[in-house]
Amino acid sequence: MPSNPPGDARRSAPAADRNKGPILDVLARVLPATGDVCEIASGTGQHVVHFAAALPRLTWHPTEPDARLRASIAGWIAYTGLANVRPPLDLDVGEEWPVARADAILCINMIHIAPWAATLHLLQGASRVLASDGVLYLYGPYRRFGAHTAPSNEAFDADLRATNPEWGVRDMEAVVDVAAEYGFAVAEIVPMPANNFSLVLRRI
Repeated sequence: MPSNPPGDARRSAPAADRNKGPILDVLARVLPATGDVCEIASGTGQHVVHFAAALPRLTWHPTEPDARLRASIAGWIAYTGLANVRPPLDLDVGEEWPVARADAILCINMIHIAPWAATLHLLQGASRVLASDGVLYLYGPYRRFGAHTAPSNEAFDADLRATNPEWGVRDMEAVVDVAAEYGFAVAEIVPMPANNFSLVLRRI
């Protein structure tokens, strides 16, 4: 990617470049062929434009509470010229959502760098917005059955909790249990590179 010209608000995260391909491989299988996809915590915007270019029959709605990152998302949309990506919305999962409905919701690498309450708000909001059989896709590191899946994840978890005691790698089983309370069932659990997982839930 060329260096940004003056006034270009685009930001780049190396992790997004590394994981966007493997994530897309899963999304291409589990998302509907057409419809509206809302991405929660879109970050730099690298993911949403990559997915939108590969899946042009879907309409993509990025969201992000950080104004600087919304500017980055808008920059990536302008740079790619994609017509199936809407302008980024200001959405905090703990507040009223400016999204009435969606056929699928994505949330990538958020729940471990936010308080547990954010996961509850995410699931509650998704249960309101998604129709029956709608997809909720959650990507990131998880503990499984009370244990970390790799020493690197254990070290990452310690770093997160040192930064903010309310952050941390979540137990997938705890997420699944709460999701069930909001009307979601597990459709797939896909091991991903770098000791991450794709957790695919469906609204029932």
